[in-house]
Amino acid sequence: MYGGNNMAAEKRRIAGTREWAVAEIDCCAGCSHGCRYCYARYREVVATGRIAPEQWPKPAIRGGDVERDYPLYDGQVMFPANHDIQPEIVDDCIVVLQKLVAAGNKVLVVSKPHLQCIDKICRILRSNREQILFRFSITAGDDDILRFWEPGAPCFCERLASLRHAYAQGYATSVSIEPMLDSENIVSLVAACAPHVSHSIWIGKMNKTEQRVCCEDEETPVRLQRLRQGQTDAKIRDIYSRLKDNPLVRWKESIKEVVQLKLAEKPGEDR
Repeated sequence: MYGGNNMAAEKRRIAGTREWAVAEIDCCAGCSHGCRYCYARYREVVATGRIAPEQWPKPAIRGGDVERDYPLYDGQVMFPANHDIQPEIVDDCIVVLQKLVAAGNKVLVVSKPHLQCIDKICRILRSNREQILFRFSITAGDDDILRFWEPGAPCFCERLASLRHAYAQGYATSVSIEPMLDSENIVSLVAACAPHVSHSIWIGKMNKTEQRVCCEDEETPVRLQRLRQGQTDAKIRDIYSRLKDNPLVRWKESIKEVVQLKLAEKPGEDR
């Protein structure tokens, strides 16, 4: 009975990407960005073994997901959720996006953005820009931090340039600082992004570090300890107090739990 109640509570919990969207769409297995905290890699490579470790960094298009037709969903959909939009697969990603908007969907496009990919999406989907909300993952402004935690992903300047470009092209823009990798400088990061954001800036902690982050070298435990020190409850409350009056800033469930804000009650409610 006790275990069953816990399972029911977990099933009801709205967290992660479910806060933003009613459905998650992908068209690829694997990702070359190599983020050390990646929940998708942990699930597919470590927990289930569905993908071999050496295959994960080599994005493989799932043809069926590119070729299929997509329905009109009952709420905002997120693309992608378990891989990123990278230069070698951007054309296939655009095909999926075209099908999603053709069905009438509102699409949340989430990416650690490569400028060439964002430029191409902006040009090809220009007539559908009212259906698209970009949410760019800009987790720190320090490239040393980004290179460690997200070694294959674009640098800060390229991510900011992508945000600026999408904003200038008239697309709705938002930022995800989840996980926040440099909590000491998060206020300045928000300030750097804000002029190019029309929708929101989301802030969240790194979750389940003991599961997802592999500490097989000397540097990772040091970096991980520094990150954990930056997201203690006291640090979170301080960040909240400094940014809570910023109308662009929104809080993921990992922050809401600490500062006692109401959690989302259904998928896609916090967008």
